[in-house]
Order: sequence, then C-alpha cells, then structure tokens
Amino acid sequence: MTAIANAPQRTVLVTGGGRGIGAATSWLAAQRGWAVAVNYAQGSAAAQGMV
Repeated sequence: MTAIANAPQRTVLVTGGGRGIGAATSWLAAQRGWAVAVNYAQGSAAAQGMV
C-alpha cells in the first residue's frame, strides 16, 4: 500500500470530454482519483458542467 500512497498523481486528457462517452469517461476517471483535463470543440456549456 505504501507504493500506491507515494505514486505520482495520474492525469488523463479526454478529447470530446464534455458530453457523451467522453463525459462518462471523464466522470469515471475523476471518481477514481485521476486529474482530468477535458477538451471539446462544441458544447461549452456541457464541458463547463463537467468542471
């Protein structure tokens, strides 16, 4: 367990992470403790809702 406690923060970049499958992936990664960066081309309101 010590190795996990000392592990660096995991980060994921989800393209299209504002809605649909990308949003679900972003949400799941965040729930599991990952730092999530969300990228989107359209739907800024949906992407802001992920923050």
